[in-house]
Amino acid sequence: METAPTLEMALCSQQQVEAAADPADAEGPQEADSPSPQLLPSIEEHPKIWLPRTLRQTYIRKVGDTVNLLIPIQGKPKPQTTWTHNGSALDNSRVSVRNGEQDSILFIREAQRADSGCYQLCVQLGGLQATATINILVIEKPGPPQSIKLVDVWGSNATLEWTPPQDTGNTALLGYTVQKADKKSGLWFTVLEHYHRTSCIVSDLIVGNSYAFRVFAENQCGLSETAPVTADLAYIQKADTVYKTKGFAQRDLSEAPRFTQPLVDCTTITGYDTQLFCCVRASPRPKIIWLKNKMDLQGNPKYRALSHLGICSLEIRKPSPFDGGIYTCKAINALGEASVDCRVDVKAPH
Repeated sequence: METAPTLEMALCSQQQVEAAADPADAEGPQEADSPSPQLLPSIEEHPKIWLPRTLRQTYIRKVGDTVNLLIPIQGKPKPQTTWTHNGSALDNSRVSVRNGEQDSILFIREAQRADSGCYQLCVQLGGLQATATINILVIEKPGPPQSIKLVDVWGSNATLEWTPPQDTGNTALLGYTVQKADKKSGLWFTVLEHYHRTSCIVSDLIVGNSYAFRVFAENQCGLSETAPVTADLAYIQKADTVYKTKGFAQRDLSEAPRFTQPLVDCTTITGYDTQLFCCVRASPRPKIIWLKNKMDLQGNPKYRALSHLGICSLEIRKPSPFDGGIYTCKAINALGEASVDCRVDVKAPH
């Protein structure tokens, strides 16, 4: 850092010595072609650019946003700073630059897509220089898909196809948003979001309704301003219902008579009514016959026989000792017959 002052002092001392040695030459006119020494300013700090971390990746802005980049720089004395856009000079009508002692500012009031590209900052001091590159991407909403077509309607489903938009907004698409609207209400409802293909199947449509469909394109800025609508309506028809009766194999419940509760032997007293009970199971309904000592009791007024829901009963009205004996209940249907017996004893009162 002290090299230049030392050199300047040595030159001054040499001139003083030459003037003292030859006064005539010192006082006489000097030749115009004699060169005078040119001293370069000393470099106290080398040029350097401190690029912020956020600018080391692509700097993304939306159309109409303000771009204000402050880049810290280093160099002493003040270095010379220049900006270029894609290797060419900046458009001063759109881009402003302010260079300070310790920073350089790039300012765009309303960014446009043409402002996207590679910006290079160059800082020079003497024979030294430092450069930094900043990639700026200005994006906007995409254009709508070019067309949408209703391909097929089957059951409660509709198949759609569309073509990508011509303008993606200077960035990649994030997908498509598909909406449907019932003709009756006219309200739009979203059925698919962030969908990446250019064809889809919309399901669970209501039978008897007609539907229109539209598709939006989407990128980082949002959905496209407009969306194409299908020219044809998808009418969900009610399918003709054909009921096919299945053959029903009716279960055969027929069975021969079978007593589930037999008669029980009993002892009764003369003059007191007595009842006999048993239970029978059969299909079809069996015919019930009561016997006493193998003699049919049908038509005898002394006895009353009842049968209901398989319960069979025989009432002996005011029995006498003559009414004692073996009583039989017989059940008969087309599939067979069954019978049960019991003994009845009639005793005189004491």
